[in-house]
Amino acid sequence: MSPEIGSLVEDQALVRKRRAQIVKAATELFSSQGFYRTTNKEIAKLAGMSSGLIYQYVREKDDVLLLVLLEVLEAYSREIPLALEGIDDPLERLIASVSSYCRIVDKHRAATVLAYRSTKSLAPGKREIVQETEITTNQHITREIVSCIKAGRLRKVNADVLTYQFVTVAHAWALKGWFLKSIVDIDSYIEQTIDMLFVGVLTPSGEKQFEKLRKKNKAIEPEVSSGS
Repeated sequence: MSPEIGSLVEDQALVRKRRAQIVKAATELFSSQGFYRTTNKEIAKLAGMSSGLIYQYVREKDDVLLLVLLEVLEAYSREIPLALEGIDDPLERLIASVSSYCRIVDKHRAATVLAYRSTKSLAPGKREIVQETEITTNQHITREIVSCIKAGRLRKVNADVLTYQFVTVAHAWALKGWFLKSIVDIDSYIEQTIDMLFVGVLTPSGEKQFEKLRKKNKAIEPEVSSGS
């Protein structure tokens, strides 16, 4: 986790273990009753530790919220590179990175919603840490977009703008999951997201490659909705 958050405990393995417990409990409580209404005492109880013990791993509730938000952001940096292992084609790598991002959102739905709802509750310095980490993690997608542009698979679009279009649509799975989950599962959502967002940015060469990848991998074949 972030070195900006101090701990009275020197055993880093124990710090990681305890903070994981704290993050899990805090995510549940912040999501159900809000950041301001939740106390560190409640977090400690749900995490299975004493009220005094929690302060050995975090200084204040602000630290806990920062840890919760960084957990999902750091998951992108851990898991997206794994999803790209063994893939050389630029367009296939971009598809894999977007798919991985969506699946991480699916695994961290509560924390994703919390990021939108509560980032403003952080002190300015900690809010900047979250924003800087978000920019860094989003580069996993931006790099693949740039590679596709250089390879002639995508038009010369603004890579940062396209990155945030992908990111925003991925986040919608958590933000509007109350509706989306009633009509599609995560696999179908990813299929349709990739199909719709790529339509406007593929070059003729990219369109041909995209069709080849569709045949190779049914995971990017769009599901047709009846609209009813």
